Amino acid sequence: MFIEIIKSIILGIVQGITEWLPISSTGHMILFDEFLVLNTSEAFKEMFFVVIQLASILAVIIIFFKKLNPFDGDKTETQKKETWHIWLKVVIGVIPAGVFGLLFEDMINDVFYNWQTVSVALIVYGIAFIVIEKMNEGKAPKIATWEQLTYKVALMIGFFQVLALIPGTSRSGATIVGAILIGTARPIAAEYSFFLSIPVMLGASLLKLIGFGFSFTPAELVILLVGCLFSFVVSIFAIKFLMNYIRKNDFSSFGWYRIVIGLVVIGYFAVLG
Repeated sequence: MFIEIIKSIILGIVQGITEWLPISSTGHMILFDEFLVLNTSEAFKEMFFVVIQLASILAVIIIFFKKLNPFDGDKTETQKKETWHIWLKVVIGVIPAGVFGLLFEDMINDVFYNWQTVSVALIVYGIAFIVIEKMNEGKAPKIATWEQLTYKVALMIGFFQVLALIPGTSRSGATIVGAILIGTARPIAAEYSFFLSIPVMLGASLLKLIGFGFSFTPAELVILLVGCLFSFVVSIFAIKFLMNYIRKNDFSSFGWYRIVIGLVVIGYFAVLG
């Protein structure tokens, strides 16, 4: 039991870091599962990997609570209206991934949840980050405020999020790459990526919990709660780090990281797999 709690802590930390940095949380969790296997049922483990993302979402809600709260008494009527517009843009942005996820979830789980897909996706999108940042070097963003991010742009970014259904892609990475390609400033792209995760992960976690049946053993409940706690705490730091980082830097370093880790994974399994 103690060893499983330690594993849960490590997985919670990995989830908290990788969920918000554009390096693929699902991809890293799949890879860590190759080395750090939870001694639980497959059904619980599958649910665990999804539900600890819910704790990461709580970090977003807390950090951006004032910005996302349309009932804040300190806001003017105009500001409250702008907040509602943000939520509407989030709803529009999650529609594509929601539709494709419901239609193809089983096929994606069966075909793509493996180290081969993860390593290739890490490398491909790592290259994409570097190329796109190079293309945009010196260019002023066309969309620098939430008001400039139209409903049409929100939907376009939402279609990029569909790419994140493939493990190793990174939900934040796909949406940020798409947003930057469209001409969105990095801070707005990152925030919109964070906000899109709220309904996506809430829905995914609820479906997994319903599918699992809420029938936890005491040990499973402890493992899940510990993982969620560490995922939440680490997410707070990861989000704040990313928002500070992109004020002075682009995403190229994350691209290089993805390429290196993807090559390491391929090398490891080629030699020992």
